[in-house]
Amino acid sequence: MVRRPVNRVVLGIAILLGVGAVANGVFMLASPVSWYFAVPGVTTTGPFNQHFVRDIGLIFLGVGTAFLLGAARPIHRSVSWGAAAIWLSGHALFHVWEVAVGICGPSALLRDFPAVTLPAVLAIAITVHAVSHKESIR
Repeated sequence: MVRRPVNRVVLGIAILLGVGAVANGVFMLASPVSWYFAVPGVTTTGPFNQHFVRDIGLIFLGVGTAFLLGAARPIHRSVSWGAAAIWLSGHALFHVWEVAVGICGPSALLRDFPAVTLPAVLAIAITVHAVSHKESIR
């Protein structure tokens, strides 16, 4: 019973990550040009490419769906949250690599933290929680 409040927090994080990723994916698919100019820092990564933005939009739909599936179905949590965490972590590490090789300045890490690194860290945390509390999380 002590774990129940923590479980609500974990589920809340998963739902927030899921809704945010789905919303981002829908925005990317529905209006790629608007998305490209609305998200801070995107215009500095290269010229607009509608196909690329929509491809990544599909990935965000999948990531968001994985978080929401795991929130709704405890049996799928470890796998669905883990898969989403892997992609988000790779995305965050790619941003770090861009700074390391001089494509972007270090300030990009701070600018991108809320939308890139923080979701990856949260996804890892809730996945670890789901794996370690497989029977108790409901």
